[in-house]
Amino acid sequence: MSSAVDELDEEGEELIAAPDTFIPLSDPDVTLDDLAAVESVMRTSRLSSGPVVEAFETAFAAYVGRKYAVATSSGTSGLLLALIAHGIGPGDEVIASPHSFRETQHAIALCGAHPVFVDIDYWSGTIAATKVEAAITERTRAILASNTNGHPAPWDELKAIAKSKRILLLEDSTEALGSKYKNALVGTFGASAVFDFSQPGPLVCGEGGVVVTDDIDVAVAVKRLRAHRHDERASVVVSSSAPYQAGMSDINAALALSQLNRLDEILEKRKLIEHYYFKHIKSFEGIKDPFIAPDVTEVHWFLYAVHLGTRFSRSSRDSIVDDLRVEKIEAAAYSVPLHTQRRYVDFGYRRGALLVTEKVSDRAVVLPFHTHLTEGQIEFIVATMKDASVNIGAGAAIY
Repeated sequence: MSSAVDELDEEGEELIAAPDTFIPLSDPDVTLDDLAAVESVMRTSRLSSGPVVEAFETAFAAYVGRKYAVATSSGTSGLLLALIAHGIGPGDEVIASPHSFRETQHAIALCGAHPVFVDIDYWSGTIAATKVEAAITERTRAILASNTNGHPAPWDELKAIAKSKRILLLEDSTEALGSKYKNALVGTFGASAVFDFSQPGPLVCGEGGVVVTDDIDVAVAVKRLRAHRHDERASVVVSSSAPYQAGMSDINAALALSQLNRLDEILEKRKLIEHYYFKHIKSFEGIKDPFIAPDVTEVHWFLYAVHLGTRFSRSSRDSIVDDLRVEKIEAAAYSVPLHTQRRYVDFGYRRGALLVTEKVSDRAVVLPFHTHLTEGQIEFIVATMKDASVNIGAGAAIY
């Protein structure tokens, strides 16, 4: 990597150096201790789900503050099993955000239920509690609220709605590990909550997820749906239900447990990267940087998202992403609204149905966010984005 400033321009101003290598959107924080933990499992006779998975489940439940944790192959599979364990299926409606990790929200359709998308709050990007109640019908079984890009949803309002309407409140925390709402960790608000451990989150074990709950019946049901125990494989118990074979391996669990043991360190390092971004981006008048709601105690961003001004279009946002890639910087849109994707057009959704989601999604760009970034790289990323935005739409309003 070159130094942040290598030369001067014609007027004597310092120039920011381009990177020697591609800057990825995500780069997991893996240490020698993590590698040693995986190697220790590789030297045993048990690589599939076993004692290391159980140790991770115990540790993760303790970290979040829930009674039970059930490790799964992904956040999507975890949510699918949780929905089924709560008795949600064909004919039921589940209210959800269209501005979220699509694979997790797909679990609603995969279990046979009907997703009902509700618009988001413009500032936080989370589901708008004021719009949830109007979407509830006699078929509504649950609200699935996402802590979008690490920002906690308005949990007090959502809990009040769920209680008054006597429906389930479920929590998608696949993007928000470590974030807090009114001093309480995410993962503690829903009847069940799901986390994901694939990139680009702070805890990465390749692929994996976990369902947390305080309901023993739900925990047992998720375990039975996930896979049967090794000692049941030759038993008639096998024929009593059809598991999804959605378990986590001891290899993945070893990496996950090792990273969980130093999660505070990883999150603190990511906070430093956030600080660098804010330092260099605060003078960029064409965007608004990430917002934190008053009731939110702490946010650990999934990715660093910035929002272009209203004069920018979706196509100009895409052009900025392309310009960043030309300069060896990986960037992406966040996100393509779920209600505009082909899968949900079949449910009757069309563009124009959820205007706030579409406005935010059309102008949101996520930038590289991981512990291996240097301040010089971040300075270059922000400068490159500024140049690209000026070329495409100079003088855009922030909001």
